Amino acid sequence: MTTKQPTIREAIRYSEAYKLSVVRDVEANGLAFGEATRKYGIKGLGTVPRWVRRYGNGTRGKILRVEHPNEINQLKQLQQRVRLLERTVGNLHVKLALESSYTEIACERAGIADVAEFKKKVGGMPGIAR
Repeated sequence: MTTKQPTIREAIRYSEAYKLSVVRDVEANGLAFGEATRKYGIKGLGTVPRWVRRYGNGTRGKILRVEHPNEINQLKQLQQRVRLLERTVGNLHVKLALESSYTEIACERAGIADVAEFKKKVGGMPGIAR
């Protein structure tokens, strides 16, 4: 029985100038990464994309999202609506806290010990505005 001996590939080092020339060619001519790899005889599949990310001008590898004007307007409207609702909720919390404090102070001054029971009674009585 024969076993295959693993072959060890020798690491190839490229100069910075060589890397920059490959990246310039990819960006200027719109070469695909695979085409550049074959054209320049580079062995690693991820080598050229890594060089482009590191040395490129940022035009390759970026994801661009194209939106229609009505989508942008809708997004802005929804963001404004969220801000308005957040502001409204904050105002309601403040009003609730003030009402609760005023009720406790009024009960204390009127000599009512059980504030929760007072709120239940007042809440169901007709003619008392809330």
